[in-house]
Amino acid sequence: MLVKVVAFVQVKPGQEDAFVEAAGPCITASRAESGVLEYDLWREVDGEQRFVFNELYVDDAAVQTHMTSDHFKAFGAAARDLAAARPKITVTHAIDVAE
Repeated sequence: MLVKVVAFVQVKPGQEDAFVEAAGPCITASRAESGVLEYDLWREVDGEQRFVFNELYVDDAAVQTHMTSDHFKAFGAAARDLAAARPKITVTHAIDVAE
């Protein structure tokens, strides 16, 4: 069953470039994981201008594999110092999606 993960990250003012730089290696490595179908970083246009990770996995096992990967752990450690708060993460299962 497909799994969509959306993570919103509010970064400390002035740390936006450092956050994007820290995310780069994780994004590249995540896209190479066999269970990852999409792994993209976006930024809100209005409001809080949070960063948004848009992720799509083949199943729950692929999510777990990603979350235990060295590149994800390294990014998490780096992002802790750059984030203004804990990320808000939503995990969903597919009901009716276009293929």
